[in-house]
Amino acid sequence: MPASGAARFSWEYDEGRARLLALYQKGKDKQWDGATRIDWDLEVDPYDPLGTPDEALSLYGTRHWAKMTEKDKGDLRRHYSSWQFSQFLHGEQGAMVCAARIVESVPDLDAKLYSATQTMDEARHAEIYSRFLHEKIGMLYPVNDSLQSLLGDTLRDSRWDMPYLGMQVLIEGLALAAFGMIRDTTDKPLPQQILAYVMQDEARHVAFGRMALRDYYKQLSDAELREREEFVIEGCYLMRDRLRGVEVLENFGIPHQEAQDFSEQSEFLHLFRKLLFSRIVPCVKDIGLWGPRLQQAYLDMGVFEMGDSNLDLLMTQDEELAEALDKQRFEAEDAARVAEVEKAIADGAA
Repeated sequence: MPASGAARFSWEYDEGRARLLALYQKGKDKQWDGATRIDWDLEVDPYDPLGTPDEALSLYGTRHWAKMTEKDKGDLRRHYSSWQFSQFLHGEQGAMVCAARIVESVPDLDAKLYSATQTMDEARHAEIYSRFLHEKIGMLYPVNDSLQSLLGDTLRDSRWDMPYLGMQVLIEGLALAAFGMIRDTTDKPLPQQILAYVMQDEARHVAFGRMALRDYYKQLSDAELREREEFVIEGCYLMRDRLRGVEVLENFGIPHQEAQDFSEQSEFLHLFRKLLFSRIVPCVKDIGLWGPRLQQAYLDMGVFEMGDSNLDLLMTQDEELAEALDKQRFEAEDAARVAEVEKAIADGAA
């Protein structure tokens, strides 16, 4: 993907913005190792990695579903899970490249410092999703054309704020909502761990994008703001209309148009697509992109009311869920170790 824009250096080493430097400190403090924090010994059934209910599959209730064996349905679940986590993986690589681009192009040193920690976060996420796909599902899907297109639009723009807008607000916001839906509904411990810990990092990334863009967009003209609103509108429609897993159905022999129709008719997918914007809409409103055309686009999509969501509360909950999961896991491990030691002492006494 051709990228345009200038590398910017800052030779001013003053203290910078207190809020952003505090986020930078948190980014350093919260680094973790995906090889040790996640329990990779947990078993995963590749034919039902997420515990996906029948109703969530686009073919459910169609003439094709009636002909499918239990093995076919397991294969379908495996393909859907692979498709979802493959797009997560591709998005995380995109986030890593965009975060590195922000280090290069943003004019302020405090933003460069934080972006460097985010680049490491995104590398860790890509590592984790890749390992889950290779070791636990055993199947990867190519990058979705629309995701690749949005990444290209983000990197081709020479304005330094566009990697923030395309990645931190649109792609990360969409991913966070998808991560959260799976994290909160799956009964499978390994994907739940992965998503909870990744979302803990992403809460900081979205906060970073909001801080930087909110300050910058206050300085822009109405015409400049409208340009960015157009970018958001196009990106939102692209993600809503194209990220539907049609590729999965085509791999099961369903013609393209019929696969699109099944996806469009799925009640579960309708709900899923609406919830995908639960993180994007309040963030867009918060950073100051809330013109009449953008508001109308969100009304047409049926997601306008999400602009009143409490984004800070959502991010706090993401942090707390990851910490609670850690506490639950490690307390159980400590109790098991204590019991093992007590048994050894008792056996020795006997």
